[in-house]
Amino acid sequence: MAMIALEDALAVYARSVRPLPAVEMPVLDGLGRVLAEAAQAQTDLPRFDQSALDGYCFATADLATASDEHPVRLPIVQTIAASGHAARPVLAPGTAARIFTGAMLPSGADAMQAQERAQRDGDALLFTKPFPTGRNIRRQAEELSKGTVLADAGDRIGPGLLASLVNAEVATVRVHRAPRVRVFVTGDEVRPAGTALKPGEIHDSNGPLIAALLRSQGIDAPPPMHLGDDPAQVRAALEQALAEADLVITAGGASVGDKDFLPATAESLGVQRLFWKVAQKPAKPLFFGIREDDGGAQRLMMALPGNPGAVLISMVLHVRLVLDHLAGLKRPDLGWIHGVLDHPVERDDERARLIRMRLCHDEHGVARLNPLPLQDSHMLSNLGRADVLVWVEAGSGVVPAGAALRWIALPE
Repeated sequence: MAMIALEDALAVYARSVRPLPAVEMPVLDGLGRVLAEAAQAQTDLPRFDQSALDGYCFATADLATASDEHPVRLPIVQTIAASGHAARPVLAPGTAARIFTGAMLPSGADAMQAQERAQRDGDALLFTKPFPTGRNIRRQAEELSKGTVLADAGDRIGPGLLASLVNAEVATVRVHRAPRVRVFVTGDEVRPAGTALKPGEIHDSNGPLIAALLRSQGIDAPPPMHLGDDPAQVRAALEQALAEADLVITAGGASVGDKDFLPATAESLGVQRLFWKVAQKPAKPLFFGIREDDGGAQRLMMALPGNPGAVLISMVLHVRLVLDHLAGLKRPDLGWIHGVLDHPVERDDERARLIRMRLCHDEHGVARLNPLPLQDSHMLSNLGRADVLVWVEAGSGVVPAGAALRWIALPE
């Protein structure tokens, strides 16, 4: 079976994965979710004319004749706090009011002076020149008016957008619901971390790796389950997961060995294969398929190779994009950036290499890429020092130092 190019594999997700259905939820629960429809301000911002500083407010018409020879004195007759008003305060002509930041500007006032710049004369303000109208005033709706679109469908709600929605009195949002994800780690030789190992057995690093990477994308999935190399057990577990989950991820059993029966089992359960084997190194035997249920729901299946380096590549590139498409993100994009290679690296004749590297920036702000040793697919020991994943195109020979290569940041 021919391999699919890495670029083509990544493009498959945009063509085939549909966003999950929309749900309505309180805006405070929406962090990390993607809007299914535009969110509009439910109030003017500011909601009313208000003071921008602590100081004093007054009517500038009262100061039209102020000069050094004929100063104007305005008695301070009231204090206006930022809350506790049954109605808008009123300022009598020829007077001033003490006012605090964010407080409602009283009717009759059209400017305010910062307290550190004000000239006091006992219980009054003293002015020796006219004062500009509107100074230090935040006008109602100067930021935005009620009905202004704050974010469009396909925008993810981050901390800043969440705060702006709350500020604009948006109480609920329609977002795409969170995906239901199930994870299986396969292999008779695999044992949970912390257990005593018999000869030939290994500890499971794939389960913790997948769980951590899902959490880094805001996905709260049940703990990974272990499956032995038993076709009947794998089929039963996969059948149940495909009935319940939007995305099923398996690690191990995706290649062509005698015990690699995940792709065939998935297809026997109605999963249509979209590709199996990607021209990438590591993680060549990656399987992706979709089952369309009678009710129109998509059940996605991603069978990852079992080597932990391959699991990392599959999760950081492929699963991340799939999750972004499920979330309804407007323009899912891994965010490749170009940097300069500091040391030469070998190409692979047939496959794009995905190499873990250190990242630093030189005195000109240029991203410098430094390859790490121990890149084989079964190796993870360099992940503690790796900052980025670098895409080296397939080809012959060596990529020389100084070449520009694409990279994305690894989750911290």
